[in-house]
Amino acid sequence: MSVSCGLGERVVAYDGSEQADHELIGGRYRLGERLGQGGMGVVRRATDELLGRQVAVKTLALDSGADPAGALREARVVAQVRHPHVIVVHDVVEHRGQPALVMELVDGGSLADRLAAGEVLSPQETARLGLDLLDALCAAHARDVLHRDVKPANVLLEEGTGRAVLTDFGIASLPGATTLSRTGVFIGTPEYTAPERMRGDDAGPASDLWSLGALLCAAATGTSPFRRDSIGAVLHAIVYEEIRPSERMGPLVPVVQGLLERDPDRRLGAAEARRLLAACAAGPQPAPDPHPPTARDTARDTTPEPRHPAAAPADPSRRGGLALPFVVAAVAASVAAVTVAVLLAGRDEPPAGAGPSPTGGRSSSATPAPVPAGYTAVRDERGFTLAVPAGADRSTDGERVFYTTGDGAVWVGIRIRAIPPGGAIGVMRTADAAGPKTNKGYRDATVEETRHKGLPAARWEFTWDGFTGAEGPRHTVDLCWEQAGTLYDLWASAPVGRAAEARRHFDTALESFRTTDG
Repeated sequence: MSVSCGLGERVVAYDGSEQADHELIGGRYRLGERLGQGGMGVVRRATDELLGRQVAVKTLALDSGADPAGALREARVVAQVRHPHVIVVHDVVEHRGQPALVMELVDGGSLADRLAAGEVLSPQETARLGLDLLDALCAAHARDVLHRDVKPANVLLEEGTGRAVLTDFGIASLPGATTLSRTGVFIGTPEYTAPERMRGDDAGPASDLWSLGALLCAAATGTSPFRRDSIGAVLHAIVYEEIRPSERMGPLVPVVQGLLERDPDRRLGAAEARRLLAACAAGPQPAPDPHPPTARDTARDTTPEPRHPAAAPADPSRRGGLALPFVVAAVAASVAAVTVAVLLAGRDEPPAGAGPSPTGGRSSSATPAPVPAGYTAVRDERGFTLAVPAGADRSTDGERVFYTTGDGAVWVGIRIRAIPPGGAIGVMRTADAAGPKTNKGYRDATVEETRHKGLPAARWEFTWDGFTGAEGPRHTVDLCWEQAGTLYDLWASAPVGRAAEARRHFDTALESFRTTDG
């Protein structure tokens, strides 16, 4: 049986035959054989003589030049994130004048070990793994912790239970931290690093979701989609090259495409990713009825759309430019110094909670509109009321709020934000121009400048291929309007066979929509 604790891509596995020193540290932990060794430290099996249990002890390598404060910081970070799929730190003790982390011992190797052995996961297994890791990341993000190094070597797979454990929070940080350390060393593993971090931009939770997307590709196909022969080629692939998930990923392709969206503002959010992964983990679903169903008797993927297409793409200048050579040089220097784990020739390789409150002016509370039969009036904490299909489930993703029908096939979405340059029509035209890139099979699109209750507005409709072959094409109708310095965006989406139902929900929501005083 192999035992792992996730030290990164430079892990050297041991079979336990090496003579252990049996040193007692912290007055209770008897060190045993080495389990692995990385550039910054060594992990050993140990016995907790007080409680009579096996643990893993991570000590700093004496010649690594690692900052002892970093070990304490890692312990504090992990201690904040209590989750079944996050490694547990039991204790911090002193070892030869430096801190040592006493951690949960996971019986089983890493995902990288399995891939190195030529094994890959099925799409359903990959989806289940993705759900576990997504939950772990959401738990970390809820504590304002970014992992920043999500990769196969940092995912342990427990034998017997199949439990996935996210480990090695050694370079985790709060949002906004730089991609380079104080010494100019690149932080992370390039093959799994989001493009905004490669550019040196501020990075938030979406950067960990990009890494998750790359990891899912590796789990299902055996390798990262950004594996190349040189560091420059890796960076070029991440920042510039067309991203085409392997057909071997089958039903995982939509979620991977969404997670590997280069613009973090348009990247698939945690709520949508969870819905797509859950649908894939459940296995193939029956083909949809070509006619609108009359009852909730058709199982569908409960999948809100990827980050709403009406969001304007990031400034093209953020996609590379002069920043890239600087980061390449920094990463190359890091590789030469052997101070970070750079994955180039490495062979081993909720719905989410409510996001920030919208900003901008709101009109005063108004008398609620009459609610048609089959609908329910809701007063949303984001500052509005509207009528939604009876029994609809609410979920959020950043600025977006979704109300999804019980079978998960049809939803109404709302987004409230400050009016960007170009106003409502500019937002819609930009989204339409990006449609072929952001929505597979994008077609039959129309953008029309109009008025909504006398206010400047724009309407956008389009059809696209949808998330899965079983679900089939989807149709989306969207209206955004300007009101009191705020842009309101309301849309509905459904399989094309239920487009009439989507329009009915859209019209009802739009007619009943009112702003409130909070």
